[in-house]
This record gives sequence, structure tokens and C-alpha cells, in this order.
Amino acid sequence: MTASPPQPTGLRARKKAQTRRAIQEHALRLFLSQGYENTTVEEIAAAAGVSHMTFFRHFPTKEAVVETDDYDPMIIQLIAQRPPEEDALTTLHQALGQGLTAVYATDKEALLVRTRLVLKTPALRARTWENQYATEQLLAQALSTRRPARSELATRVVAAAALAALTTALTIWVDSEGAEDLPSLVDQAFLALRGHNPPAGAAD
Repeated sequence: MTASPPQPTGLRARKKAQTRRAIQEHALRLFLSQGYENTTVEEIAAAAGVSHMTFFRHFPTKEAVVETDDYDPMIIQLIAQRPPEEDALTTLHQALGQGLTAVYATDKEALLVRTRLVLKTPALRARTWENQYATEQLLAQALSTRRPARSELATRVVAAAALAALTTALTIWVDSEGAEDLPSLVDQAFLALRGHNPPAGAAD
């Protein structure tokens, strides 16, 4: 099964999603051409053909333009669909890998730009821990729903370790300027987490 980001239903929801996507696309273009710090909300709104207030209806801050996506619900859904007997780390590996592969196939360049901005921009990098903590909680909750008897500590450790593996794969991908294959890097990161050490350049 190939996962894809959830699609909004209803004309109003679709128009809202289109507007938000347009704002993000123009924001990323401006960030690339003139730098994140040098780009204002007013410039992004003007480029997207929307008002200053419309921008803030979709994104509460300039940082949110980079940080916001629709993929968390998809990952949670993929976790729920995994075999019930599967161990937690395998579940996260497969769900995160499958979701990321779908994003990679349809929005590779946008993903590269956004990830590079987060890693290279001090104002965004400073928020990384807070954002990762929120994602860790979502993943841990999804795992707990599958196996309520598992301890909270064990569940959160697995979720945190999986996020660390994913973040490391994304960092190496950005360092390669997108030349590496991201899904393969994710697989290698999870293998390393299990104590395996694939040869350099392997796409296990």
C-alpha cells in the first residue's frame, strides 16, 4: 500500500488547503532567494496574493510556514494499520518509512528546502526540541493505543529513539544536498539503531 497525505473533503476545505499550500510554496521560494531572516510575512502574503490577515489565519507565525505539514495524521494512521503482533520499533520504522517515502515521491524538493531551513536557520533550529517532543508524544500515544500494557517509559524511549534515527537520516540527506536516497538512509538509520552496521554507501 502506498500512503499519501490526507486529502481535504468539501469545497471549502479544499480551497483552504490550496491557499495554505500556495502560501507555503511562495514562502519557500522567497526564503531560498533572499534568506529566511530577510523575508517578511507581508512579502509572503503579497507573493501568494493573500492579505496579511489571511496569512495568519493559516499560520500563526512565520516559523509555522516551515514547520507545518499534514503528515502526522498519516503516520498515526499507518501505525494503526501495522500488524498487532509487531514490535514497537519495527512498527515505527515501517510507518515512518512508508509515510516519508510517500512525501519523498511527491514533495521531495519542498521537503529538502524545509528540512534544510530548519537545520540551518537558528530561529527554527531553536524550536526543534519543542516540535520533536510534540511528535514524540503523538507517536508514543499511538503505540500505547496498540499495546496499553506497555510501560510509558518503554514506549516513550522507543518513540524518542525512532525520531532520533529519522532526524539523523534527514540531516545526512540535507548534508548531501539531496543526493542520497532518503528512504534508504532511513532504513540504514533503523538498522543502526538495532545494532547493525551496514557498509558505507549501502542502501539496505
